[in-house]
Amino acid sequence: MVSTHPTEVQNFGSKYLPQIKNNNIEISPNQELLPLTARINNQDNLEIGGCDVQKLVQQFGSPLYILDETTLRAACRQYRDSFKRYYKGESQVLYASKAWSCLAVCAIANQEGLGIDVVSGGELHTALNAGVNPSKIYLHGNNKSREELAFAIEAKATIVVDNWHELKTLVEMGSLKQPIRIMLRLTPGIECHTHEYIRTGHLDSKFGFDPNQLDEVFTFVSKQNGLNFIGVHAHIGSQIFERQPHRDLAAVMVQWLIQSASHGLNITELNVGGGLGVKYIESDDPPSIEEWVKPICEVIQNACIEQNLPLPKLLSEPGRSLVATSCVTAYTVGSSKEIPEIRNYIAVDGGMSDNPRPITYQSVYRAVIANKMSVACTETVTVAGKHCESGDIVIKNAQLPKTESGDILVVMATGAYNYSMASNYNRLPRPAAVLVADSEANIILQRETYQDLLRQDCLPERLKNS
Repeated sequence: MVSTHPTEVQNFGSKYLPQIKNNNIEISPNQELLPLTARINNQDNLEIGGCDVQKLVQQFGSPLYILDETTLRAACRQYRDSFKRYYKGESQVLYASKAWSCLAVCAIANQEGLGIDVVSGGELHTALNAGVNPSKIYLHGNNKSREELAFAIEAKATIVVDNWHELKTLVEMGSLKQPIRIMLRLTPGIECHTHEYIRTGHLDSKFGFDPNQLDEVFTFVSKQNGLNFIGVHAHIGSQIFERQPHRDLAAVMVQWLIQSASHGLNITELNVGGGLGVKYIESDDPPSIEEWVKPICEVIQNACIEQNLPLPKLLSEPGRSLVATSCVTAYTVGSSKEIPEIRNYIAVDGGMSDNPRPITYQSVYRAVIANKMSVACTETVTVAGKHCESGDIVIKNAQLPKTESGDILVVMATGAYNYSMASNYNRLPRPAAVLVADSEANIILQRETYQDLLRQDCLPERLKNS
């Protein structure tokens, strides 16, 4: 049995690209995108976490999300330890749970010392039930309901205030006996090269206070005894490979710290957001986690020393870079269609309802055939989903071995924004998810049934057959 990755990982992330051979057959570049525990066993099948993927599909069905616990924990530790290594003050990494909010993922992040960033009452409820201390939960969102705000206040989570409406609502809800712990989300006006839908730091964004209103906002907050203002937050986008925007953000945020002091406010926390990209395809070249953390710490420390300011507690909110490459999705291949001199299709038993990113963001993925890991890639095929939608394409022009009905196709790096954006389009039940570690697989999300699809349906009496 030959591992595609060592069990002890010194530098988790895109910079770790091993060149391994199995029985004198070179591992394809696609396989470098697999989780850290990926192996090829003596049946030429893919194993993850010591579990044969083909057998997992036989046991749990498909589509199936397979989450590698080792990879997820390694990423959590890389973030946690890198901040401790490069930042002389206190730090706290928060898992941005919108990437994948479920009890098991939140519990693992919590066990590794991470807090949780939530963006809804549902995510807050999930984090609390996963055992996360409310002091390490931060509630975001540009249009939080009064009920969500009340839930966060009752739970004693920190609220990251996004706008004037929310700020004034919290003033109404505040109490002198128990001031509401808040941060302010500000728009830094920093552009970065990523998809338009996931850029959030530029001035034309629905998120955060306009930086030109900072003095007005700080003046207002300084007069509110019912609010416990602790710091500022900014986030410039997602799936970012560039390093300079985050250095610029760190510098801008220290200036906000200085500006707040002139209003008698004491910022004790700076939250630099997240946004580090991951490697979905061979040409992607994001920085490693450590390479992302180090310059942010250096910029903030140097600026604070220069201004003779105490180091604030430094927070960050990675999501995608924690969970994306920790998970794969296994499908069963079904029908095929050959259009001479145009395109060859193979169809799988899932698609846009379990991974809407290709049709939404034009996202690109890579795949392997889990039961033919050492077979040469001789075909170029387009992997189509089963939904009644022409745009339901999982991967265009995938390089795969000759594929037959019943083969298990594994799409890599599907941990972020796949389950969390999954739907019941075409009335398909959402897939199951398993957590694999040490040759053991545990269900963490049950597969939905047809009955689940009807659970919220209501049929008026007058529509029932007599």
